[in-house]
Amino acid sequence: MFARPRKPVPVIVLALLVLPALVLSACGNADTRVTTGTYAGESGKNAPYLNVGPLVYEVQLSRQLNPANVEDAAYLQGLTPAQRKLEPGQEWFAVFIQVYNHNSTPRPASTDLTITDTQENSYSPIIPNETNLFAFRGGLVPANGQIPVPGSIAYTANTQGALLLYKIEVVSLDNRPLELHIVDPTNHALTASAELDV
Repeated sequence: MFARPRKPVPVIVLALLVLPALVLSACGNADTRVTTGTYAGESGKNAPYLNVGPLVYEVQLSRQLNPANVEDAAYLQGLTPAQRKLEPGQEWFAVFIQVYNHNSTPRPASTDLTITDTQENSYSPIIPNETNLFAFRGGLVPANGQIPVPGSIAYTANTQGALLLYKIEVVSLDNRPLELHIVDPTNHALTASAELDV
């Protein structure tokens, strides 16, 4: 019996075989910076670590708040009467984040964290006063430290993140996906975004 001569493997097949190896090698590259991602929430996927300037941000959870719920009422503490008032068609929306500083010096966290919908409606966070122990207020993140501080109320709560509190239009829940946009406080050209779970 004579063996048939082998046909040369097409270049496209070789490329498809090599591509996964290249992708896997890139995953370990310390210089790879992630600036977009999807927070999948209850679907079980992990949130992305978003690089914004020298800090890394991670969305722990995002959801609507119910002021009549005991847990959610705690997230609404420290608001002035004007801040607390919802206009018709508005509701509370919370994003819980952690911020990591892997540098040897303190670095400022962003205070420019907006939510947008697909119709380009934009929402800025409302900052409660100091009686709210969950609220994210920016400030300096200690060297090799994080927000919220380990052991704090915000860190040990179910959400494990500092609270970003928004009043959003109910119609924006239909204009999904909602995206969180983060801007570095010292270089506004450095940004990142994550799609939020609703």
